[in-house]
Amino acid sequence: MATPRALRPILRGSSQHLSKPQLHHRRTFFPNPFQSALNPLNASSQPQTLTATRTLPYPAAPIYSIIADVQSYASFLPYCQSSTVTRWSAPDPTYTRAWPSEAKIVVGWGSLTESFTSRVFCVPGRIVESIGGPTETDLPARDIAHHLDGARDGDKSARGAGEGLMTHLRSRWTIEAVGGQREKTEVRLALEFAFANPMYTALSAGAAPKVADIMIRAFEERVERLLEGNPEMTRAGLGELEGSQIKR
Repeated sequence: MATPRALRPILRGSSQHLSKPQLHHRRTFFPNPFQSALNPLNASSQPQTLTATRTLPYPAAPIYSIIADVQSYASFLPYCQSSTVTRWSAPDPTYTRAWPSEAKIVVGWGSLTESFTSRVFCVPGRIVESIGGPTETDLPARDIAHHLDGARDGDKSARGAGEGLMTHLRSRWTIEAVGGQREKTEVRLALEFAFANPMYTALSAGAAPKVADIMIRAFEERVERLLEGNPEMTRAGLGELEGSQIKR
């Protein structure tokens, strides 16, 4: 979820399930990344994709609000040292809430640190997407008008396009109630990424899915920790929530 400014860690993301959530997990990689890494004529790698689906025994609204709470990521995501929302959207027309519109994330492993800048788009109650590199969202402008309000020419791309380790980076969370059941929610995560240097595509092919597992599990554990035994938050609608808590 971001635009790396310097070359260091490989990829972050994750996927394992708790005892309660139901797991449906699929990983897809383009074939033989070493082939492109060893070909000097290839200037960049093709996007790789990681996907994961969970069915969680909680309502959609609080789950969505927790996922959109970017400024709290550093408090529970492994390797995330700081997470700061640097720009907020205009209030959305349905819930009159402002949502993260741009964020700076600092991650670290040992003595290595990396800074990321992400453009964030929230379709309230349904989608949280972040992009980096020369990537542009394909979400309909009408769904993210609150993010485009005041943006130059309705800009839907990330800042700092074309710089850093990645040529393409997109994470998209999709949240949906299961069969109209209020107490059961399907959460889908899709991660797309492409390194500027195809050699790093080859080197990351084995490590990326493992790191992704750790981070997805961290989100699941946070949802359970905040909602289990908390009927007030579980019953709340999006308009009553602020980040990962009830609006006071």
